Amino acid sequence: MLSQELNDTISRVGPGSKAGAVLRRYWQPAALAVELDLERPVVPVTLLGERLVLFRNEDGELGLIGRHCPHRGADLCFGRLEDNGLRCPFHGWHFDRSGQCVEQPGEPEGSRMHENIRARNYPVVEKNGIIFAYMGPGEPPEFPAFDCFTAPDTHVFAFKGLWECNWLQAMEVGIDPAHASFLHRFLQDEDPSEGYGKQFRDRAANTEIPMTKLLRDYPRPEINVEETDFGLRLISLRHLDDGRTHVRVTNQVFPEAIVIPMSNEMTITQWHVPIDDENCYWYSMFTSYGAPVNKEVMWEQRVKEHRLPDFAPLKNKRNNYGFDPSEQRTMTYTGMGLDINVHDQWAVESMGPIQDRTDEHLGRTDVAIIRYRRMLRAAIEKVADGSAEGLPMTNGDTASIRGPIAIDAIAPGDAWTDVWRESDAKRRAACAWDASL
Repeated sequence: MLSQELNDTISRVGPGSKAGAVLRRYWQPAALAVELDLERPVVPVTLLGERLVLFRNEDGELGLIGRHCPHRGADLCFGRLEDNGLRCPFHGWHFDRSGQCVEQPGEPEGSRMHENIRARNYPVVEKNGIIFAYMGPGEPPEFPAFDCFTAPDTHVFAFKGLWECNWLQAMEVGIDPAHASFLHRFLQDEDPSEGYGKQFRDRAANTEIPMTKLLRDYPRPEINVEETDFGLRLISLRHLDDGRTHVRVTNQVFPEAIVIPMSNEMTITQWHVPIDDENCYWYSMFTSYGAPVNKEVMWEQRVKEHRLPDFAPLKNKRNNYGFDPSEQRTMTYTGMGLDINVHDQWAVESMGPIQDRTDEHLGRTDVAIIRYRRMLRAAIEKVADGSAEGLPMTNGDTASIRGPIAIDAIAPGDAWTDVWRESDAKRRAACAWDASL
């Protein structure tokens, strides 16, 4: 259990907050690139409690600036996209993508007042379908050479979804390997050959066992956690009745991302990005080591479960997440359909907008959550003391951090230590793009 003060410290991320100061030192997903595929590419963005506007100018360059005009506070999301910037319709003040005011047409002729007016602005960059923003001090850090960034666009698909809860409880569900045997338990197994684009629908490693069956039959994983240059590596072992060991390697990428296996061919890199203290978006990059991603199928599978343009899930707390007691008896552990995102959404939203950790009781399977919170607290203390030295993902040459490995493998007996690395090396060697580590 945590004190209320500590719970607030690690969960709240608005301007001036301690955890927010840590998150601002890392690139944050701000929008999907597809959101700007509009006749007028201007969209509102709320990130870490700040109201911003993202736009693409006539030269195709991105800008992310404060949403409210520095003149009288009018909403620049309704600005005129012209002259390679945004012009406020209230008095015609014009801002370029750096936030600099370049014209005040209503002011006296020859006025240079505009030279001293600048809207808040942040650097942005597009990576394989996601637009990232850096909101911290100094120069932005280099991007790591993660697979989701080094793979060609043809082999990466990006999507996002809205969850009505704090970012931390959303992230922590992704570093909880035990929950998959319960929350995502399917009482009937689908044909793995028909599971393209769906998590836990493939076969377990190189066996004929559906992952859904393996997770159901072996609900007590042995969980090992290792500190790495990017955060944490989680190795979950499920010891099968025939003497073999199923090895599942997942990762926590500091500060709020996870990298997990989706299938034998794909991984998911997923960020849990604070909109404000009580809402967040998950952003996912699905990376294929085999054939190019069928983006049309992946889009259709997901967009039918979400409302556009805000990517809010159609199943939510207002309709009880589609809960069906008949389905809960015969098909799924939750009774909330076959989309595991809905299961996770229910779990984290049902905790309340911000989980009350003064009344929680962690067990052995929560080892990764415990280790992560220690890592986050240490980072908060460093930044509060005025030093970012030694923060995870910032040590040495960030651009040299590769992978990370996320895979399911089967080991003979207990000799699992090298099997997952060998399975990953084999997959990378057969990859159509350069996935070498």
